[in-house]
Amino acid sequence: MSPVIKVENLGKKYTISHQQREQYTSLRDVITNGVAAFGKKLLSPFTHNSSQNTPHSEDFWALKDISFEVKQGDRIGIIGRNGAGKSTLLKILSRITEPTTGSVRIKGRVASLLEVGTGFHPELTGRENIFLNGAILGMGRAEIKKKFDEIVDFAEIEKFLDTPVKRYSSGMYVRLAFAVAAHLEPEILIVDEVLAVGDAQFQKKCLGKMQDVSAKEGRTVLFVSHQMGTITQLCTQAILLDNGKVTETGMVSEVVSAYMNQSGANLPGFQAAQFNTKDIAIVRAETFDGDGKPVTTFTHFNSITIVITFKINQWHKGSEIRIGVRDSRRNVFTSDTEIVFDSSGQSDVFEAKVFIPGGILRPESYYFTLATYIPNQVILDLIPDAFSVTVIDGGSKYAASEGLDYGCVFVDCAWTIEPACTAS
Repeated sequence: MSPVIKVENLGKKYTISHQQREQYTSLRDVITNGVAAFGKKLLSPFTHNSSQNTPHSEDFWALKDISFEVKQGDRIGIIGRNGAGKSTLLKILSRITEPTTGSVRIKGRVASLLEVGTGFHPELTGRENIFLNGAILGMGRAEIKKKFDEIVDFAEIEKFLDTPVKRYSSGMYVRLAFAVAAHLEPEILIVDEVLAVGDAQFQKKCLGKMQDVSAKEGRTVLFVSHQMGTITQLCTQAILLDNGKVTETGMVSEVVSAYMNQSGANLPGFQAAQFNTKDIAIVRAETFDGDGKPVTTFTHFNSITIVITFKINQWHKGSEIRIGVRDSRRNVFTSDTEIVFDSSGQSDVFEAKVFIPGGILRPESYYFTLATYIPNQVILDLIPDAFSVTVIDGGSKYAASEGLDYGCVFVDCAWTIEPACTAS
């Protein structure tokens, strides 16, 4: 099947200007400098006076050498940090912005939902904008009228249908804009982070609609979001952008994992730079296997022992120490224990050991957050993503189904199996 979108060596260059920051100047300085400049001009009328604040410009490549293909019916998530080039790419695909280099070939009508306010005329009513957008997509009036009631029902703005959209709230605007984009039968639907403006119930409704138009009607969806759970739920493939370049493409679970872990996987333990300014400070942490060796990669069946060293500079009764564990997409679990401390003892440095049995963490990369705190009162020390480990399959019964999402953890539940009583 030939691709409906083919991007080859795409690049987008902007020219950005810089100007030296002006220092504060008093009125007296302004007058003095003005008189001095006037005097110099009288003495040397042909001397060019260059200002220190003359702006200079440089080229900035928002996208560079981007190439990929999208097939009909694909649901593609485009992810990356702020400034990675996601919105620029969507604007080029939506024919809002021209590329500087490379080419984009698109088969079919494209409907885009980008920034709030894009695509609607503010002075026209909701009703008029529905017909305007249909006409832009090349649809006839009868064709639009056939879809009109579905659009209004989906957007839930019937009472405001004959109100100019400039008076709509951002939520109302997005509801109508998405309803128009999804129902006027474009072959390709492009949606940016703009859905985050809507409430949770409407976001869920939009995700369901995008899944339907892709799976049942064979339309292609390109979706940008910073919510990895939403990307994973909706999309089948993903593209990761970083500094204007494609760094990863493929199955959505693999690309999302690469995005979440691009700051560096397997951080080798934690060591505090200083630990005397916090009442109960975390000094260091390491992970060990069942043989007591310091490692950061474990098989699914291996147990993980975490040793956390902490120092009590100021004791608070009822204090606890906690670990928080997350994978590439979500929080997995937390565990904590009360710190038992005898203030009459000799030492103020202690070790806490956490034992995670084997067979619980599914194959993934895991990040550990460390904290000491007084429950319901105050956090004493907090180190987000202090270190990480990788769990690999190691040949379990799930190896043949690699890539499927089995949830956060494996739980050894109590099962019973008995012959069923069947009615004669």
